Amino acid sequence: MGLLDAVLGGMMGGGQAQSSGGPAMGAQAQNPLLQIVLQLLMQNGGLQGMLGKMRQAGYGDHAQSWIGSGANLPIDASVLSQIFGQGQMQDIAEQLGMSRGEAEGQLAQALPDVVDKMTPQGQIPDGHNDLVREALAILQQRQGR
Repeated sequence: MGLLDAVLGGMMGGGQAQSSGGPAMGAQAQNPLLQIVLQLLMQNGGLQGMLGKMRQAGYGDHAQSWIGSGANLPIDASVLSQIFGQGQMQDIAEQLGMSRGEAEGQLAQALPDVVDKMTPQGQIPDGHNDLVREALAILQQRQGR
């Protein structure tokens, strides 16, 4: 489960309880955003589907940089509505309890990191949709505690 640990640990500051008393604040702050990024991937056909949507919108080079082993190209937050649709971005904003612009800004920061961590060898791994499902299940289980 090394790849799954890298995805969850990297986005949640390790995701483990700290010895001085409970989960890290970073973990609590990132958990809903990470879950939303993973849901966004699932709703859009996983890593392959997201890559296709980004290519169609003219941002394939950005997505490929997140998958590849080099530096991640940043993506402008306003572009996410163009790629994934305004309705989906508004739904995400409501889930996070913030404006659509704020939600797009957070997603523009988190999405490249999540994709990068899910593709450590510079390519989309076999079974990546299963990896996304497993990560979502773990996050939902942790929220239930």
